[in-house]
Amino acid sequence: MPNMSTQTQARPLFAAKLTPHRSLGHRGARVVIAVMVIAATIPGIVFYSLGAWPIVGFLGLDVLLVWWALSANMKDGKRFEEVTLWNDQLELRQVDGHGRESLVRFHPRDVKFVVDRDINERTTGLHLRTRDADLELGAFLELDDKSSFAKAFGTALKRARLG
Repeated sequence: MPNMSTQTQARPLFAAKLTPHRSLGHRGARVVIAVMVIAATIPGIVFYSLGAWPIVGFLGLDVLLVWWALSANMKDGKRFEEVTLWNDQLELRQVDGHGRESLVRFHPRDVKFVVDRDINERTTGLHLRTRDADLELGAFLELDDKSSFAKAFGTALKRARLG
């Protein structure tokens, strides 16, 4: 099998970059933290003036925990997957939130594209299966996105097998 990548061959049959949906961006996260700091400061001053100063620490802990959760969510939102298909090669590049990446290549005839569905026929999972491996595609995608990707990729994979 030739050693190709998405940069060396110009016209793939199919190429997609899968990214998780994030409704809150970095600016929005900063606004949420600022509002929480203000919302915690006002009762913190009241409790401190009444002599219940330990409450101030718990209010600060709440803000710290929300900041940590938003930071972890933003880091996870940086992950993505790139799927590129040619007549003689399927390339899957997965990058996690920390920037670690893995690259797997298959021949289109050696891989089976499996679509998991629930009782209502909604697409719940996408897998690339070979004799040796089972890789899940787009685990972070919403159900509608998984369904539309499955239709487009399934059609392109069939075309690659015939061509």
